[in-house]
Amino acid sequence: MESPFLDKDIILENDNSFAIYDGFPVSKGHCLVIPKKIVHSIFELDQKEYLSLFELVRDLRKILMERFMPNGFNIGFNNGDAAGQTVKHAHVHVIPRYYKDVFNPRGGVRNVIPDKADYLEIIEDE
Repeated sequence: MESPFLDKDIILENDNSFAIYDGFPVSKGHCLVIPKKIVHSIFELDQKEYLSLFELVRDLRKILMERFMPNGFNIGFNNGDAAGQTVKHAHVHVIPRYYKDVFNPRGGVRNVIPDKADYLEIIEDE
């Protein structure tokens, strides 16, 4: 399998991973951190490769803070078809967030299942 990310401009890299801007960004500065080893899931990486991937996430955050001055971040990945993974080369989304970029950011990544995002409302209803 060939990586779908090979033709992108690299922002940052280390021995095992590289970072690029997302081709379909959901916010200003949305990036992907991608292992150089082509795997479907980040859980297929050995420990060194896995740690290297997340070291690059941390290093990329510093660059994005300087370039875009976001107020927060959502960081995550889609693992498997049921989770919405469409690209078969594992990657981590680093999504800068900005005050008022959505009406109500409460729940953050929990919004992948919208009815479960506001868990305090669910608890209060019980």
